[in-house]
Amino acid sequence: MRFWAVVPAGGAGTRLWPLSRRDDPKFLHDLTGSGASLLQQTRARLAPLADDRVLVVTGVAHADAVRRQLPEAVGARVVAEPSPRDSMAAIGLAAAMIEREDPDAVMGSFAADHVVADEAAFAECVRRAVAVAAEGPLVTLGVRPTYAATGFGWIHLGAALDGHPGAYDVAEFVEKPDAGRAAAYLAGGEHRWNAGMFVARPGVLLDLLADSDPAFAADLRAIAADPTLLEEVWPRLPKIAIDHAVAEPAADAGRVAVVEADFDWEDVGDFSALAGLLPPAASGPRVLGDPDLVHAVDADGIVVPAAGRPVAVVGLTGVVVVDTGDALLVTSVEAAQDVKRLVAQIAERRPDLL
Repeated sequence: MRFWAVVPAGGAGTRLWPLSRRDDPKFLHDLTGSGASLLQQTRARLAPLADDRVLVVTGVAHADAVRRQLPEAVGARVVAEPSPRDSMAAIGLAAAMIEREDPDAVMGSFAADHVVADEAAFAECVRRAVAVAAEGPLVTLGVRPTYAATGFGWIHLGAALDGHPGAYDVAEFVEKPDAGRAAAYLAGGEHRWNAGMFVARPGVLLDLLADSDPAFAADLRAIAADPTLLEEVWPRLPKIAIDHAVAEPAADAGRVAVVEADFDWEDVGDFSALAGLLPPAASGPRVLGDPDLVHAVDADGIVVPAAGRPVAVVGLTGVVVVDTGDALLVTSVEAAQDVKRLVAQIAERRPDLL
Protein backbone atom coordinates (compact mmCIF):
# COMPACT_ATOMS: atom_id res chain seq x y z
CA MET A 1 0.00 0.00 0.00
CA ARG A 2 1.60 3.26 -1.15
CA PHE A 3 1.46 5.92 1.54
CA TRP A 4 1.45 9.68 0.97
CA ALA A 5 1.96 12.26 3.71
CA VAL A 6 0.34 15.69 3.71
CA VAL A 7 1.84 18.41 5.92
CA PRO A 8 -0.41 21.44 6.46
CA ALA A 9 1.95 24.29 7.36
CA GLY A 10 -0.18 27.27 8.24
CA GLY A 11 -1.27 29.48 11.10
CA ALA A 12 0.65 32.15 12.98
CA GLY A 13 1.04 30.45 16.36
CA THR A 14 -0.38 33.48 18.14
CA ARG A 15 0.08 32.00 21.63
CA LEU A 16 3.83 32.00 20.95
CA TRP A 17 3.98 35.71 20.06
CA PRO A 18 6.38 37.52 19.71
CA LEU A 19 8.54 34.51 18.87
CA SER A 20 6.05 33.32 16.23
CA ARG A 21 4.78 35.90 13.72
CA ARG A 22 2.58 35.90 10.61
CA ASP A 23 5.64 36.13 8.37
CA ASP A 24 7.77 33.80 10.50
CA PRO A 25 5.42 31.24 12.11
CA LYS A 26 6.39 28.66 14.68
CA PHE A 27 6.77 25.74 12.28
CA LEU A 28 9.79 27.49 10.74
CA HIS A 29 11.52 27.73 14.15
CA ASP A 30 13.70 25.31 16.07
CA LEU A 31 11.73 25.23 19.32
CA THR A 32 13.36 22.17 20.84
CA GLY A 33 17.06 23.01 20.55
CA SER A 34 17.56 20.12 18.13
CA GLY A 35 19.06 22.24 15.34
CA ALA A 36 16.04 21.59 13.08
CA SER A 37 12.80 23.51 12.72
CA LEU A 38 9.49 21.88 13.59
CA LEU A 39 8.80 21.59 9.85
CA GLN A 40 12.13 19.87 9.22
CA GLN A 41 11.53 17.50 12.12
CA THR A 42 8.09 16.64 10.71
CA ARG A 43 9.52 15.92 7.27
CA ALA A 44 12.28 13.74 8.74
CA ARG A 45 9.71 11.81 10.82
CA LEU A 46 7.66 11.08 7.71
CA ALA A 47 10.57 10.18 5.41
CA PRO A 48 10.74 6.46 6.41
CA LEU A 49 7.00 6.14 5.77
CA ALA A 50 6.45 8.16 2.61
CA ASP A 51 9.89 8.64 1.04
CA ASP A 52 9.39 11.49 -1.46
CA ARG A 53 5.60 11.24 -1.42
CA VAL A 54 5.17 14.25 0.87
CA LEU A 55 3.04 17.30 0.02
CA VAL A 56 3.53 20.43 2.12
CA VAL A 57 0.56 22.81 1.88
CA THR A 58 1.42 26.33 3.00
CA GLY A 59 0.55 29.94 2.31
CA VAL A 60 2.11 31.85 -0.56
CA ALA A 61 3.91 34.06 1.97
CA HIS A 62 5.73 31.03 3.42
CA ALA A 63 6.29 28.89 0.32
CA ASP A 64 9.82 30.16 -0.36
CA ALA A 65 10.84 29.67 3.28
CA VAL A 66 9.43 26.13 3.21
CA ARG A 67 11.41 25.35 0.04
CA ARG A 68 14.59 26.72 1.63
CA GLN A 69 14.12 24.54 4.70
CA LEU A 70 13.16 21.49 2.62
CA PRO A 71 15.37 21.69 -0.48
CA GLU A 72 14.22 18.21 -1.51
CA ALA A 73 10.59 19.46 -1.64
CA VAL A 74 10.52 21.24 -4.97
CA GLY A 75 7.88 21.99 -7.57
CA ALA A 76 4.51 20.38 -6.95
CA ARG A 77 5.61 18.93 -3.60
CA VAL A 78 5.06 22.38 -2.06
CA VAL A 79 1.50 23.55 -2.65
CA ALA A 80 1.02 27.29 -2.07
CA GLU A 81 -2.54 28.24 -1.13
CA PRO A 82 -3.44 31.82 -2.17
CA SER A 83 -5.11 32.63 1.18
CA PRO A 84 -5.90 30.83 4.44
CA ARG A 85 -9.09 28.76 4.16
CA ASP A 86 -8.51 26.50 7.23
CA SER A 87 -7.50 22.85 7.25
CA MET A 88 -10.27 21.28 5.13
CA ALA A 89 -9.31 23.24 2.02
CA ALA A 90 -5.59 22.61 2.49
CA ILE A 91 -5.86 18.89 3.22
CA GLY A 92 -8.68 18.43 0.72
CA LEU A 93 -6.68 19.96 -2.13
CA ALA A 94 -3.76 17.67 -1.35
CA ALA A 95 -6.18 14.70 -1.28
CA ALA A 96 -7.54 15.67 -4.71
CA MET A 97 -4.02 15.91 -6.12
CA ILE A 98 -3.05 12.51 -4.70
CA GLU A 99 -6.30 10.97 -5.92
CA ARG A 100 -5.42 11.93 -9.50
CA GLU A 101 -1.82 10.73 -9.30
CA ASP A 102 -2.20 7.62 -7.16
CA PRO A 103 -5.90 6.79 -6.59
CA ASP A 104 -5.26 3.50 -4.77
CA ALA A 105 -2.94 5.07 -2.19
CA VAL A 106 -3.58 5.92 1.45
CA MET A 107 -2.72 9.42 2.70
CA GLY A 108 -2.13 10.85 6.13
CA SER A 109 -2.22 14.46 7.35
CA PHE A 110 0.27 15.62 9.99
CA ALA A 111 0.64 19.24 11.09
CA ALA A 112 4.02 20.90 10.62
CA ASP A 113 4.22 22.26 14.16
CA HIS A 114 3.93 19.13 16.34
CA VAL A 115 6.67 17.45 18.36
CA VAL A 116 6.91 13.65 18.66
CA ALA A 117 9.57 12.15 20.91
CA ASP A 118 9.48 8.47 19.86
CA GLU A 119 9.68 8.39 16.05
CA ALA A 120 9.70 4.58 15.91
CA ALA A 121 6.46 4.39 17.89
CA PHE A 122 4.98 7.10 15.68
CA ALA A 123 5.87 5.16 12.51
CA GLU A 124 4.36 1.95 13.87
CA CYS A 125 1.15 3.76 14.82
CA VAL A 126 0.84 5.27 11.33
CA ARG A 127 1.37 1.84 9.74
CA ARG A 128 -1.47 0.43 11.84
CA ALA A 129 -3.67 3.37 10.84
CA VAL A 130 -2.87 2.76 7.16
CA ALA A 131 -3.94 -0.87 7.52
CA VAL A 132 -7.29 0.22 8.96
CA ALA A 133 -7.78 3.02 6.40
CA ALA A 134 -7.12 0.58 3.54
CA GLU A 135 -10.41 -1.08 4.46
CA GLY A 136 -12.40 2.12 3.97
CA PRO A 137 -12.89 4.24 7.07
CA LEU A 138 -11.41 7.61 7.94
CA VAL A 139 -8.86 6.99 10.69
CA THR A 140 -7.60 9.36 13.35
CA LEU A 141 -4.74 8.89 15.80
CA GLY A 142 -5.79 9.18 19.42
CA VAL A 143 -2.96 10.07 21.81
CA ARG A 144 -3.08 8.42 25.21
CA PRO A 145 -3.59 11.34 27.65
CA THR A 146 -1.11 12.05 30.41
CA TYR A 147 -3.04 14.85 32.15
CA ALA A 148 -6.50 16.43 32.12
CA ALA A 149 -5.91 18.77 29.18
CA THR A 150 -8.48 21.48 28.50
CA GLY A 151 -6.63 22.86 25.47
CA PHE A 152 -7.16 19.80 23.25
CA GLY A 153 -10.20 18.10 21.77
CA TRP A 154 -10.82 14.53 22.96
CA ILE A 155 -11.98 11.33 21.25
CA HIS A 156 -14.44 8.96 22.93
CA LEU A 157 -13.52 5.36 22.10
CA GLY A 158 -16.25 3.08 20.80
CA ALA A 159 -16.17 -0.65 20.09
CA ALA A 160 -12.88 -2.39 19.33
CA LEU A 161 -12.23 -3.22 15.66
CA ASP A 162 -11.85 -6.89 14.85
CA GLY A 163 -8.44 -7.78 13.46
CA HIS A 164 -6.86 -4.45 14.39
CA PRO A 165 -5.43 -4.39 17.92
CA GLY A 166 -5.49 -0.92 19.45
CA ALA A 167 -8.11 0.33 16.98
CA TYR A 168 -11.68 1.34 17.82
CA ASP A 169 -14.73 2.94 16.33
CA VAL A 170 -15.02 6.62 17.26
CA ALA A 171 -18.07 7.11 19.46
CA GLU A 172 -17.77 10.89 19.26
CA PHE A 173 -15.38 13.80 19.04
CA VAL A 174 -15.51 16.11 22.05
CA GLU A 175 -14.60 19.81 21.89
CA LYS A 176 -12.12 21.23 24.41
CA PRO A 177 -13.68 20.26 27.76
CA ASP A 178 -13.67 22.18 31.02
CA ALA A 179 -11.37 21.04 33.81
CA GLY A 180 -13.99 18.82 35.45
CA ARG A 181 -14.89 16.91 32.31
CA ALA A 182 -11.23 16.59 31.30
CA ALA A 183 -10.44 15.05 34.70
CA ALA A 184 -13.32 12.61 34.27
CA TYR A 185 -12.12 11.65 30.78
CA LEU A 186 -8.62 11.01 32.11
CA ALA A 187 -9.86 8.90 35.01
CA GLY A 188 -12.36 6.95 32.90
CA GLY A 189 -9.80 5.69 30.42
CA GLU A 190 -12.24 5.72 27.46
CA HIS A 191 -11.01 8.96 25.88
CA ARG A 192 -7.90 9.94 23.95
CA TRP A 193 -6.51 13.31 22.91
CA ASN A 194 -7.40 14.42 19.40
CA ALA A 195 -4.04 15.29 17.83
CA GLY A 196 -5.58 16.26 14.48
CA MET A 197 -3.80 13.47 12.58
CA PHE A 198 -5.98 11.76 9.97
CA VAL A 199 -5.33 8.79 7.65
CA ALA A 200 -7.61 7.78 4.75
CA ARG A 201 -7.81 6.93 1.09
CA PRO A 202 -7.92 10.30 -0.68
CA GLY A 203 -11.12 9.39 -2.50
CA VAL A 204 -12.77 8.38 0.78
CA LEU A 205 -11.88 11.72 2.36
CA LEU A 206 -13.27 13.70 -0.56
CA ASP A 207 -16.41 11.56 -0.80
CA LEU A 208 -17.07 12.12 2.91
CA LEU A 209 -16.75 15.85 2.28
CA ALA A 210 -19.11 15.55 -0.68
CA ASP A 211 -21.75 14.00 1.57
CA SER A 212 -22.15 17.33 3.37
CA ASP A 213 -20.81 19.81 0.81
CA PRO A 214 -20.70 18.40 -2.74
CA ALA A 215 -19.69 21.75 -4.27
CA PHE A 216 -16.67 21.99 -1.96
CA ALA A 217 -15.43 18.53 -2.95
CA ALA A 218 -16.10 19.20 -6.63
CA ASP A 219 -14.14 22.47 -6.51
CA LEU A 220 -11.13 20.74 -4.93
CA ARG A 221 -11.17 18.04 -7.58
CA ALA A 222 -11.53 20.69 -10.30
CA ILE A 223 -8.41 22.54 -9.07
CA ALA A 224 -6.45 19.29 -8.97
CA ALA A 225 -7.52 18.52 -12.54
CA ASP A 226 -6.70 22.04 -13.78
CA PRO A 227 -4.30 23.99 -11.51
CA THR A 228 -4.94 27.17 -13.51
CA LEU A 229 -8.31 27.32 -11.70
CA LEU A 230 -6.66 27.79 -8.30
CA GLU A 231 -6.78 31.60 -8.17
CA GLU A 232 -10.38 31.70 -9.41
CA VAL A 233 -11.87 28.92 -7.30
CA TRP A 234 -9.89 29.12 -4.05
CA PRO A 235 -11.53 32.31 -2.63
CA ARG A 236 -15.00 30.73 -2.70
CA LEU A 237 -14.01 27.63 -0.75
CA PRO A 238 -15.51 27.47 2.76
CA LYS A 239 -13.31 28.33 5.74
CA ILE A 240 -13.75 25.26 7.91
CA ALA A 241 -11.56 22.78 9.79
CA ILE A 242 -11.42 19.15 8.68
CA ASP A 243 -12.78 18.14 12.09
CA HIS A 244 -16.06 19.99 11.52
CA ALA A 245 -16.31 19.43 7.77
CA VAL A 246 -15.64 15.68 7.73
CA ALA A 247 -14.52 13.98 10.94
CA GLU A 248 -17.46 14.84 13.20
CA PRO A 249 -20.29 14.10 10.72
CA ALA A 250 -18.50 10.94 9.56
CA ALA A 251 -18.18 9.79 13.18
CA ASP A 252 -21.91 10.34 13.66
CA ALA A 253 -22.42 8.05 10.64
CA GLY A 254 -20.13 5.37 12.12
CA ARG A 255 -17.40 5.84 9.49
CA VAL A 256 -14.43 6.93 11.64
CA ALA A 257 -11.93 4.73 13.47
CA VAL A 258 -9.24 5.67 15.96
CA VAL A 259 -5.86 4.01 16.44
CA GLU A 260 -4.26 4.43 19.83
CA ALA A 261 -1.05 6.42 19.77
CA ASP A 262 1.36 5.45 22.52
CA PHE A 263 3.99 8.10 21.90
CA ASP A 264 4.70 11.40 23.59
CA TRP A 265 3.13 14.21 21.57
CA GLU A 266 3.00 17.96 21.95
CA ASP A 267 1.50 20.63 19.71
CA VAL A 268 3.61 23.42 21.29
CA GLY A 269 0.47 25.47 21.71
CA ASP A 270 1.86 28.00 24.20
CA PHE A 271 4.92 28.91 26.24
CA SER A 272 3.97 26.50 29.01
CA ALA A 273 4.13 23.64 26.52
CA LEU A 274 7.36 25.01 25.06
CA ALA A 275 8.97 25.10 28.50
CA GLY A 276 8.17 21.42 28.94
CA LEU A 277 10.12 20.57 25.77
CA LEU A 278 13.33 22.27 26.86
CA PRO A 279 15.93 20.62 29.11
CA PRO A 280 15.91 21.91 32.68
CA ALA A 281 18.69 24.28 33.65
CA ALA A 282 21.00 23.49 36.54
CA SER A 283 19.37 26.47 38.23
CA GLY A 284 17.02 29.15 37.06
CA PRO A 285 14.59 29.16 34.12
CA ARG A 286 14.76 26.98 31.03
CA VAL A 287 16.29 28.78 28.07
CA LEU A 288 15.54 28.67 24.35
CA GLY A 289 18.68 30.20 22.89
CA ASP A 290 22.02 31.15 24.39
CA PRO A 291 21.99 30.25 28.11
CA ASP A 292 24.91 32.61 28.77
CA LEU A 293 22.57 35.53 28.08
CA VAL A 294 20.23 34.60 30.95
CA HIS A 295 20.99 35.59 34.54
CA ALA A 296 18.61 34.48 37.27
CA VAL A 297 18.34 34.51 41.05
CA ASP A 298 15.55 32.61 42.81
CA ALA A 299 13.58 32.32 39.55
CA ASP A 300 12.25 29.66 37.21
CA GLY A 301 10.09 29.42 34.10
CA ILE A 302 11.30 30.05 30.55
CA VAL A 303 13.38 32.79 28.94
CA VAL A 304 13.87 33.30 25.19
CA PRO A 305 16.70 35.83 24.61
CA ALA A 306 16.11 35.97 20.85
CA ALA A 307 17.35 39.57 20.59
CA GLY A 308 20.85 38.51 21.66
CA ARG A 309 21.01 40.77 24.70
CA PRO A 310 21.23 39.75 28.38
CA VAL A 311 18.02 39.03 30.28
CA ALA A 312 18.02 39.13 34.10
CA VAL A 313 15.23 37.66 36.26
CA VAL A 314 15.06 37.88 40.06
CA GLY A 315 12.59 36.36 42.50
CA LEU A 316 9.93 35.22 40.00
CA THR A 317 8.39 31.76 39.81
CA GLY A 318 6.94 30.43 36.56
CA VAL A 319 7.98 33.50 34.60
CA VAL A 320 7.91 33.75 30.81
CA VAL A 321 10.22 36.33 29.21
CA VAL A 322 10.54 36.54 25.42
CA ASP A 323 12.80 39.27 24.01
CA THR A 324 12.86 39.57 20.22
CA GLY A 325 14.31 43.06 19.97
CA ASP A 326 11.23 44.75 18.56
CA ALA A 327 8.93 43.33 21.23
CA LEU A 328 9.19 42.09 24.82
CA LEU A 329 6.69 39.68 26.38
CA VAL A 330 6.56 39.16 30.14
CA THR A 331 3.94 36.79 31.49
CA SER A 332 3.63 33.62 33.54
CA VAL A 333 3.43 29.96 32.65
CA GLU A 334 -0.07 29.88 34.16
CA ALA A 335 -1.27 32.70 31.88
CA ALA A 336 0.40 31.35 28.74
CA GLN A 337 -2.92 30.61 26.99
CA ASP A 338 -3.93 34.27 27.39
CA VAL A 339 -1.20 35.48 25.05
CA LYS A 340 -3.70 34.96 22.24
CA ARG A 341 -5.96 37.58 23.87
CA LEU A 342 -3.03 39.96 24.04
CA VAL A 343 -2.33 39.45 20.34
CA ALA A 344 -5.93 40.42 19.54
CA GLN A 345 -5.34 43.71 21.33
CA ILE A 346 -2.03 44.31 19.57
CA ALA A 347 -3.71 43.62 16.23
CA GLU A 348 -5.86 46.72 16.74
CA ARG A 349 -3.06 49.05 17.87
CA ARG A 350 0.17 47.73 16.34
CA PRO A 351 -0.59 45.26 13.52
CA ASP A 352 2.96 45.72 12.27
CA LEU A 353 4.16 43.73 15.28
CA LEU A 354 2.22 40.65 14.24
